[in-house]
Amino acid sequence: MRAQLGDQLVVESTTTGTTRRDGEIVGLHHEDGTPPYDVRWSDTDEVTLVFPGPDAHVHHIEHRPGGGREPSRSPAPPVHEPRTGTGAPETPSGMPPNPGDIGRRVAAERLRMGLTREEAARRAGMAPEYLAYLEEQPADPTKASLIGLADALDTTVAALRGAGVDAPPGQGQALPHPRLVTLDPDECRALLSTHGVGRVAVSSAGGPAVVPVNYEVVGDTIAFRTAPESVPAAAVGSEVAFEVDHVDEAMSRGWSVLAVGTARVVTDPDEVRRLVEGAHSTPWAGGVREMWVAIRPTRVTGRRIVPAEQ
Repeated sequence: MRAQLGDQLVVESTTTGTTRRDGEIVGLHHEDGTPPYDVRWSDTDEVTLVFPGPDAHVHHIEHRPGGGREPSRSPAPPVHEPRTGTGAPETPSGMPPNPGDIGRRVAAERLRMGLTREEAARRAGMAPEYLAYLEEQPADPTKASLIGLADALDTTVAALRGAGVDAPPGQGQALPHPRLVTLDPDECRALLSTHGVGRVAVSSAGGPAVVPVNYEVVGDTIAFRTAPESVPAAAVGSEVAFEVDHVDEAMSRGWSVLAVGTARVVTDPDEVRRLVEGAHSTPWAGGVREMWVAIRPTRVTGRRIVPAEQ
């Protein structure tokens, strides 16, 4: 019987085949994933050392791309933490860690408190290896595990799960020693990527306005769809500012890119066709928006918030 952290251990009745008890494996004592295990039982929330017998089996938890979980009986390798020469943890496949949102929030809260993984794990009543697994993989911990972590990190389960997603970004704590770094043009273009949602600032009949739009990047041009009588259409023929940003609430970091240039209506049929065929999404606002507006930036600037020691 082999296991990895986060798997489910199920103990069945030898007579009826029904589940007698189940729990989450939160600690491994052997590198090859063989017993014994530390198991947090779902019926008591207690962690005990278990040597599974013939009436027990492991459900390996495979992580879907969307972040969900599904049980599987196929064997999976145990989770370890090989380290590169720079001290950065890696996954068993050699790829860099790919934490989920919960793991990022747990790591951020732990670092804010100045705790090592061992210290935080001891406070939460779990194995340090399991805490490393939560911080580095898109895990789906049990409610009991989250309660223990929230108590250990002086926060709440709701906060670790990302409560307040409808609130304006940036309501979390700032970094203890933040630093603003100026981005070069290549970094700015990389952050703009090929498409997304940005904001265009215009002078409309009702005064200054900033409107979010779905945008595409084609070559050195930013383009978005709108309606002729809409507020974004007021950008045509004037110099406008187009801004894209991102706030990483869990890590208290962020960046912003500002592009300035003159907006024009795209009238060439071939150019319109290329924009329509290459568009990654229809406008989120819905409705008929067939007028393409293009901005060729004459100036692109950006800044990023990072820890002072970085």
